[in-house]
Amino acid sequence: MSFSFLPVPSSSHPLAPYGWDDDWAAAFSPHAEQGLVPGRVVRVDRGQCDVITPDGPVRADTAFVVPRDPMRIVCTGDWVALDADGDPRFVRTLLPRRTAFVRSTSSERSEGQVLATNIDHIVICVSLAVELDLGRIERFLALALSSSEGAALLGGGYGPGEHRPEPIVLLTKADLVPDAVTLSHLVQDIEAIAPGVQVYPVSSTTGEGLDVLGAVVSGGTSVLLGISGAGKSTLANTLLGRDEMEVRAARDVDGKGRHTTTTRNLLVLPQGGVLIDTPGLRGVGLFDAGTGVGELFSEIEELAARCRFHDCGHRSEPGCAVLAALEDGTLPDRRLESYRKLLRENQRIVAKTDARVRSEILKDWKRKGAEGRAAMQAKRGGRVR
Repeated sequence: MSFSFLPVPSSSHPLAPYGWDDDWAAAFSPHAEQGLVPGRVVRVDRGQCDVITPDGPVRADTAFVVPRDPMRIVCTGDWVALDADGDPRFVRTLLPRRTAFVRSTSSERSEGQVLATNIDHIVICVSLAVELDLGRIERFLALALSSSEGAALLGGGYGPGEHRPEPIVLLTKADLVPDAVTLSHLVQDIEAIAPGVQVYPVSSTTGEGLDVLGAVVSGGTSVLLGISGAGKSTLANTLLGRDEMEVRAARDVDGKGRHTTTTRNLLVLPQGGVLIDTPGLRGVGLFDAGTGVGELFSEIEELAARCRFHDCGHRSEPGCAVLAALEDGTLPDRRLESYRKLLRENQRIVAKTDARVRSEILKDWKRKGAEGRAAMQAKRGGRVR
């Protein structure tokens, strides 16, 4: 089944359909003076990336932009300055990121992994083929609400909150829900944990909700996120109007699928806008998402501000507004427990990250000191006595 969308609006700049605007032009202007050309990364492989430029797509080498910090490596969605010609052509620098969706890696090094950059909409895909996991949705939302801070951590040109992507929750496979009343209750369950976040039930089979979704993602860059089997690739194909992404069936037992999408791909939508499809995520670890946790659980933080003691732990302290809300039923137990869990996890990862950064800085100082001493000894050894 196909669905019609509005045509892509014409523009004078060839990169406009990919999100190029006056601010990006201003950020790129110093590099234009060096004879470089702008481009947007549409796919990243080991050591190379595909970049769309004013003259079309090119394959570029990333050897000159390989930092020690994994958070600063080239990522799908980045705007870059690269050689005007050559074989191979090299990416010379990344333009400052506006936003970045970052999660923690599963490694012991407490590092962040950037999944997509310069995004305007973070679309969290949740399959209705299985029971809702509210805790996982809260994790995605906490990271989404922290994505502008993630860009600032990476040296972005915007301060925290200056360019904020909009989080959206998509309840995919809505055609599997038996009736409208049940579907309405599921939407309300999400809205209860995601104040101010738009929640859309959609179905690629019946077309439900796709017109509204198409209108939302037609403005700016959107990234599709979710676990394997959430229907991201099917949804991407529907929005694109063609079978661009491979689709596999999810397991009936748990609704999970295999990684159909194995790389992050940036694609232009026919109705306007840009879409980044990502592989299914098995883990959604927080990474410096304190701001997002606070915003997602704003009602708890507002209650905490009314506690008698500023360092109230909300356990058994007298005059605790949070405990009072628990007792009168205005604050659900599950909500507070989820807040505590995410807050503890985020504090733990921040502490580990700070320790790792301090350790790496110390190692760098020691290395530079050793190099300086070696250079001094070599200089002394070369003197004529």
